[in-house]
Amino acid sequence: MGVSHRLYPERPIVGVGVLIEKDGRYLLIRRAADPDKGMWSVPGGLVEIGERVRDAALREAMEETGLRVELVDRLGVVDKIMRDDEGRVRYHFIIVQFLARIVEGEVKAMDDALEARWASISELSSYELTASLRDFLKEIGLYPAA
Repeated sequence: MGVSHRLYPERPIVGVGVLIEKDGRYLLIRRAADPDKGMWSVPGGLVEIGERVRDAALREAMEETGLRVELVDRLGVVDKIMRDDEGRVRYHFIIVQFLARIVEGEVKAMDDALEARWASISELSSYELTASLRDFLKEIGLYPAA
């Protein structure tokens, strides 16, 4: 699904996010495409037709980081709704967020990721995170208090 199909959708689009943890640090990727191009987020993307949500999370982690991961937990669901200047819905995603651990592989930025970096909880506020990720991390207690 190209970006044009994501713009002004007729209904919400389902995606996944994968919060990969290793030794108390979390993997962030810098987004290569809109929405939020250039900002930091977690590996993730859209669920394909006929694909299970968990399989999409495993696939997206591999495509964007080169890592084979195991999903440890489903952390929650995020609504990402972005409006244009006229108030119309420009993007509407429903993102199922998972916590994962590495099974094998070395981190490398691939596919839709410009960069990949590990960050501790205390370092997260120094990154320009997407608003939806920042809000979600606050909700689950991983974003440092202001």
